[in-house]
Amino acid sequence: MGKNKKNRSGIVFSTNPDFEYSYEEDQEQEELPANQQKLRVMIDRKQRKGKEVTLVTGFVGPEDSLKNLGKLLKSKCGVGGSVKDGEIIIQGNQRDKVVELLLKEGFSNTKKAGG
Repeated sequence: MGKNKKNRSGIVFSTNPDFEYSYEEDQEQEELPANQQKLRVMIDRKQRKGKEVTLVTGFVGPEDSLKNLGKLLKSKCGVGGSVKDGEIIIQGNQRDKVVELLLKEGFSNTKKAGG
């Protein structure tokens, strides 16, 4: 399948002969100030062979800012991780430390989620 067909966002078929398909390119989201971000920090084991990871979700802003925040958290925790699909993944059970670091960085709406 070509790349063009993957970007159709749910359009399958139209019976209208005058139908013109148009889609908007992904636009960069404006970054909310740190004190307005509603971040949730949780522990996850699903699809990871029982190994725990810490997930940070809810970030609103461009991908570059998310990657910079992920890099900061990984370096402060001293562990590996990645940034995928709008989530920061930190290896291991680092939830308390990540919440503390995010609060110090000014993300005042950061909360623990899950059990």
